[in-house]
Amino acid sequence: MLRREFLLGGAAVATGLGIAWRAGVREVEPAISYPGMREGHGLRDGAARPVPSGERAVGVAILGAGVGGLSCAWQLARSGFRDFVVVQGPEFGGNASGGGSGELAYPRGAHYLPLPSLASTHVREMLAEFGVILHGAQDARPYFDEAVIVHGLDERLMRHGHWEDGVVPHGDTPAEQAQHEAFFRYVDSLHGAQGADGRKVFSIPLELSSRDPEWLALDRMTFKQWLLDQGYTSPRLHWYLNYCCRDDYGASYERVSAWAGLHYFCARDGHADNAPDGAVMTWPDGLAPLVRRMRDSITRRLGHADWLAPGFALHVDERARDAVRVLVADPSGAAGTLRAQRVVCAMPLFVASRLLDLSGHGFDPQRHQPEHAAWMVSNFSLNGYPAEAAGAPLAWDNVVYEGSALGYVVSTHQLLRVAPSPRTVFTAYEALSHLSPTQARQWLAKASPEELREHAAVDLLAAYGPEFWRHATALDITVRGHAMATPTPGFLSNEGLAALRQANGRVLFAHADLSGYSVFEEAAWWGVRAAARILGEA
Repeated sequence: MLRREFLLGGAAVATGLGIAWRAGVREVEPAISYPGMREGHGLRDGAARPVPSGERAVGVAILGAGVGGLSCAWQLARSGFRDFVVVQGPEFGGNASGGGSGELAYPRGAHYLPLPSLASTHVREMLAEFGVILHGAQDARPYFDEAVIVHGLDERLMRHGHWEDGVVPHGDTPAEQAQHEAFFRYVDSLHGAQGADGRKVFSIPLELSSRDPEWLALDRMTFKQWLLDQGYTSPRLHWYLNYCCRDDYGASYERVSAWAGLHYFCARDGHADNAPDGAVMTWPDGLAPLVRRMRDSITRRLGHADWLAPGFALHVDERARDAVRVLVADPSGAAGTLRAQRVVCAMPLFVASRLLDLSGHGFDPQRHQPEHAAWMVSNFSLNGYPAEAAGAPLAWDNVVYEGSALGYVVSTHQLLRVAPSPRTVFTAYEALSHLSPTQARQWLAKASPEELREHAAVDLLAAYGPEFWRHATALDITVRGHAMATPTPGFLSNEGLAALRQANGRVLFAHADLSGYSVFEEAAWWGVRAAARILGEA
């Protein structure tokens, strides 16, 4: 989307808010959180480090309690390894965190998990332990807990003031619709395709994908350019594929690698015995229950909860021969040192580069740092449900065609087949992909609560008009300035990322950044891989 178009959209939102005010409808005051911003800016600006008051010896120090760090700890604990501590970091769960309003829960980050592919054995093992897969975890079609499989209507699209079933818009002419069908036939043909090396062309985890140069050539161009080169010119197909890139990678298809653009469709090949192909799993608070279940599993296996330490790492010193020393500050500001035989850096690489010298591990932050997209996740608590426009009924995922944001999900969707709940939460997502990542972060840091609220509500006002505010009772906005890595052209040949993936010394790395994009399966993969290296299994 062009900046001018975005600003025009913002003006339309402002006009709608003005109408709402004159009609006597008051917008709720937002509560705004910036997880990790204070700590990250302190590292960036070289804030003075506190003097440690004590030292604790530990076999393994895992820095970060996001999906990568918790997956590492989960794998260590289930293998019988007990001598580790996880330094939580600024936010438990990271991009899989959640929140709540009264009896209702909602996501502050990722909100769904696709059916895991056969290659994602680590995710299947987790889901089996947590009771999400009821049996056949490593079969081609496991049996899942139906309570978490998204039921219909799963998604809809508002176009021309009318709700359509599904998010892919129909072509306006037979020729255009034929292009849509040709594209999806092509990506379907790639689900099982193999490269010359015998590997699947597109796999999750990404590390298992083919390294065939013919396919890797896709990583040298943008997804938009590939589409045009292949003769796909449908404006509605382009809108949809651009939306997918913004939704999965936080950037437009003009900045995303063609390989990554196709991977979005071709690597998702999980199946279920009791759900249709392409189904996804969700919980009212997104993926937060999965990180809580990892935490509970680790505590149960160890017999105590002391393995999870509040606070965050400030510095990693690799110079001593006997151990790696980690300076850690607790929430009160007091500091101590962890003396560890091995350290797992389970935080974004732009943070890790502030804690230790990554150049000694083959990663130059100036050349190898992935681009990170900025996001807003906004939770609107509602009394009742606003009146719907004509067409398809309220779905789990609701998208506005050509909207500047990414639509909204409904936290109570899984209950709607029984009866509408008296209260609900609509969670609106926005990747500020119309700006460069730096511009987006600068805007988010300076924006007033009113400006953030306007952007948070843009799709909801398009769907419901100012009357939406009559139902809203609270608004919780989570601002993530560095929400996720974006797979721009060349990310597969990033030598710095390749070096960190192979690291097997006293310092290991476990974060979705290693894959070049942020999804649960990738973060969990690197956590489990780090644990395997600690255990001598990889």
